[in-house]
Amino acid sequence: MKISHVHRASVFLLFILFASRLALCGPPFLTDDPEPVPFRHYEFYFFSTLDRASSGYSVAVPAFEFNAGVAPNLQLHLIAPLQLSVPAAGLNNYGIGDVEVGAKYRFINEKGWRPQVGVFPMLELPSGDSQRGLGNGQLWARLPIWLQKSWGPWMSYGGGGYAINHATGMRDHSFFGWLVQRELSKKVTLGAEWFNPGRDSVAGGNSQILNAGGFYNFSENFSLLFTAGHSVQGDSHTVAYLGLYWTWGSGKGSGHDDPKLSRAMFPPHQQLR
Repeated sequence: MKISHVHRASVFLLFILFASRLALCGPPFLTDDPEPVPFRHYEFYFFSTLDRASSGYSVAVPAFEFNAGVAPNLQLHLIAPLQLSVPAAGLNNYGIGDVEVGAKYRFINEKGWRPQVGVFPMLELPSGDSQRGLGNGQLWARLPIWLQKSWGPWMSYGGGGYAINHATGMRDHSFFGWLVQRELSKKVTLGAEWFNPGRDSVAGGNSQILNAGGFYNFSENFSLLFTAGHSVQGDSHTVAYLGLYWTWGSGKGSGHDDPKLSRAMFPPHQQLR
């Protein structure tokens, strides 16, 4: 009996670590970009994500994201998820997950051969109950830098950073990702990415994930987002994203980013963010 209890506790701990492993980045992809929401414009996402591994699976359903262009080249960011935790061993749980807040600042604009560059520090607030597999258990942070370059219908962006996480069983780690996408029409953009989330837990290993998807524009301000992917090395993960996106705002004071709104999805970079 003692061995059984220890085994179950170990599996549950591994699931908690797994459930918080792949933090949300640039919808619908794991890699993010340096381009902020245009000044005086706003974005809202209604979405669900899946991360399935041998230790169980975690689903954000539903989750909400809000971004605001509060100044030229500066965006404020918020994600609030409801989380479903289904470990391979133990009880299923559903409730509030960890809330994410951040600020994206672009300090180099794209011009000629020069890419645009920005930072996007984020804090993950411990609002989810870690004992129920719904959160990390402590405040943690991600500190990335992202680059982006476009040419014709093609766009590529990526970068990486460092995560600071002192929760039980977790560890500080680096992470990296890169994405290439192409606008096929005014309605459809598709892309693919490689993402390395880093070795973020003491018990787990590192994963290399290939992910593909895109978005479909119903109108200039309303889009469907989707991706699906799987690990090709390291710990096994199946990941997916499905969501709806809205954007709106005033043209006044929006500066250089104004024309990008005609591409419907998140600002063009984010034609797949």
